[in-house]
Amino acid sequence: MLGLVKKIFGDMNERDVKRLSKTVDFINTLEPKFVELTDEQLQAKTVEFRERLDKGETLDDLLPEAFATVREASKRVLGKRHYDVQMIGGMALHEGRIAEMKTGEGKTLVGTLPVYLNALLGKGVHVVTVNDYLAQRDSAEMGQIYNFLGMTVGVNLNGMEHADKQAAYACDITYGTNNEFGFDYLRDNMVLYKEQMVQRPLYFCIIDEVDSILIDEARTPLIISGQAQKSAELYYAADRFVKRLVKEEDYTVDIKVKSVALTEAGVAKAERAFGISNLYDHANVTLNHHIVQALKANAIMRLDVDYVVSEGEVLIVDEFTGRIMQGRRYSDGLHQAIEAKEQLEVQNESMTLATITFQNYFRMYRKLAGMTGTAKTEEEEFKKIYGLEVLQVPTNRPNRRVDMPDVVYKTEAGKFRAVVDEIVKRHANKQPVLVGTVSIENSELLSEMLKRKGVAHKVLNAKYHAEEAEIISHAGEAGSVTIATNMAGRGTDIILGEGVEEVGGLHIIGTERHESRRIDNQLRGRAGRQGDPGSTQFYLSMGDELMKRFGADNVLAMMDRLGFDEDSPIESKMITRAIESAQKRVEGNNFDVRKIVLQYDDVMNQQREIIYKQRREVLESENIKEIVLDMIKPVVERIVEAHCSDDIPENWELEEVADYVNAKLLDGEMTKDELWGKEKEEIVEYIFEKVLQKYNAREEQIGEEMIREFEKVIVLRSVDSKWMDHIDAMDQLRQGIHLRAYGGTDPLREYQFEGFEMFHEMIATIQEEIATYIMKAQIETNQERQAVVDENQVSTNGEPAEKHPVQRGEAVGRNDLCPCGSGKKYKHCHGQEA
Repeated sequence: MLGLVKKIFGDMNERDVKRLSKTVDFINTLEPKFVELTDEQLQAKTVEFRERLDKGETLDDLLPEAFATVREASKRVLGKRHYDVQMIGGMALHEGRIAEMKTGEGKTLVGTLPVYLNALLGKGVHVVTVNDYLAQRDSAEMGQIYNFLGMTVGVNLNGMEHADKQAAYACDITYGTNNEFGFDYLRDNMVLYKEQMVQRPLYFCIIDEVDSILIDEARTPLIISGQAQKSAELYYAADRFVKRLVKEEDYTVDIKVKSVALTEAGVAKAERAFGISNLYDHANVTLNHHIVQALKANAIMRLDVDYVVSEGEVLIVDEFTGRIMQGRRYSDGLHQAIEAKEQLEVQNESMTLATITFQNYFRMYRKLAGMTGTAKTEEEEFKKIYGLEVLQVPTNRPNRRVDMPDVVYKTEAGKFRAVVDEIVKRHANKQPVLVGTVSIENSELLSEMLKRKGVAHKVLNAKYHAEEAEIISHAGEAGSVTIATNMAGRGTDIILGEGVEEVGGLHIIGTERHESRRIDNQLRGRAGRQGDPGSTQFYLSMGDELMKRFGADNVLAMMDRLGFDEDSPIESKMITRAIESAQKRVEGNNFDVRKIVLQYDDVMNQQREIIYKQRREVLESENIKEIVLDMIKPVVERIVEAHCSDDIPENWELEEVADYVNAKLLDGEMTKDELWGKEKEEIVEYIFEKVLQKYNAREEQIGEEMIREFEKVIVLRSVDSKWMDHIDAMDQLRQGIHLRAYGGTDPLREYQFEGFEMFHEMIATIQEEIATYIMKAQIETNQERQAVVDENQVSTNGEPAEKHPVQRGEAVGRNDLCPCGSGKKYKHCHGQEA
């Protein structure tokens, strides 16, 4: 059936290659004209192209001439002329696809074509590599072409100074690793001043070794963690304090909205107890928060009703079903406050400050493309998750590599003896051998065996990228033996030494099949580059992980029946096909796992986009008064709705509404009589009008400039702390949700529903906190935005952040902006230390 479809419609890949080849033919007709251009005329093309784009031409219109320009520049600067197939690969990347090109076909050079073309728009093009070494190497080498053509090139490395990062991102083209681009995005959404951001809006990204980054690393999310500036002792201290307070005298409780508020007497007691002058001073935000949560824990949350204590742990009870909600924790520090109330050990505060998966980070680019030698086996995943199609680009020269059938041994010991014998035999013939292993342990085992045989060899295991690239580049020299874990030295060409072609080229030995065919194909692809001769063979045993998973027992029994010993191999295409079938099943399973991870993260991603968008608005707006007022009004609406939901106005709890408004927004000025006789909407408008009057009076009294900055201080602090707690609560929910998949309930749907509820609760909490502080706090003259966590306690995926001293210029005036990029005056920032 498939053959018939191909006959009728033709092979799609072949048709695409033919279509792109026509454009290549046209580019080739331009070459004689471009060869005649002087360096200055060729360099002037960049300015010409940008002017034409300004006048309405598109990148597609410019593509043939831009590609011809890059090809000519490459010939002059690097002495390398792009092959026709490299032009095809470049066009596939420009179209937002994955170009599958075999090892040695010059993928790095291919990238220069679409990178230059897309960089003409001035929006910034990101080129992503798997490690810092490759980012530096490629930016330095390919950067020569871009610089020649008048474009700027930056490299974004781990641990760089903030100013250097900003400069790298401001370039037309920026090289860096997937981790660093992702972490910079997260860090940009944690800054306190817009001047501290480093990234521009994400436009076009080309990922080298795209399968490694978008598939192999897609299971591990990027995480920025840190020690929250809260201690367990403060929870206990707040708990001891509130246990001495008297209801109605020191605090009021609103059960309907699960809200508590200190009275003036309660506030005075708190200030005496903790030795402070003003509880509502911004410096006391954390203490105030702990007291409020301790009050909630003691006055509202009931043991064996809202929660139970089991084996030293507080477990939440679902108020509707009465079931234990496994994996769920109260957010915003309430869970810890209950632990303190019950004299349990207070669990660590949230440590995750920001997190994102690679899938969701890279899907934010307006256009995404990638290159690799092996993508076709994972095409379904690329298409479903990223909307990326794979184009298999033909090789420049026919492939002469011989892939021999797998040989299978009964035991691992027998297999490794055979591998060593094969290496010794080929080494004696001066043929270079590259041995791929799946683990460092196996590399070392083989190394020991070869030492005993007196065979000189090198071992590498993907730890030191620069050194391994150097070692792997010599793996094609006559008589060399290199043992490498499968991923070591990826991205580095192996060039054959003198006389190696005559002895058969590079021979690859695989010591175990990987669960992904793609990884095996990468190992095979190290041999036979650019039409070189080469050969590959895998040596397997019944003890290998993949063999044990899929029917090793049957084959083992057959080998026993036929009298095979440890050193007698089976060489069978049937077994090779069976292994590939097993690999397909494992790949399918792994895809399903990654898909589920993404489905769960998509819930978080929608929430993250909302929070980050609002946060960015706050940073970029000069005046956020309207944003603040839009946060205060829902607080009023919720309290009125909670106490005036009855159809009969006589049943409305207007006193509770007035108490809440006086405690949170006004200063004891409102009575229930003022609200009597009004419709629900009128009550909301009346209260909001009073709040607005007080707000405007405060603004006049304090001064517009100071209150504007104070609003940003409060909003950023509240959003950041609540969002951090929410990330933690969602993580707890994610880990425990499968335990609640009783009665055929879909855990993902439960997670989506509960996550949605928790997000709305968080938004309500943020609004209430902002409203209270904006309306009640005393504003000091030296308001400063504060990070929720100590900068020195922040780390990325377990790696401590590298800290650099702030570089101060010679002549920074006290009233000048601080060079650190905070946006503050020098005297209010690092000038204090001078």
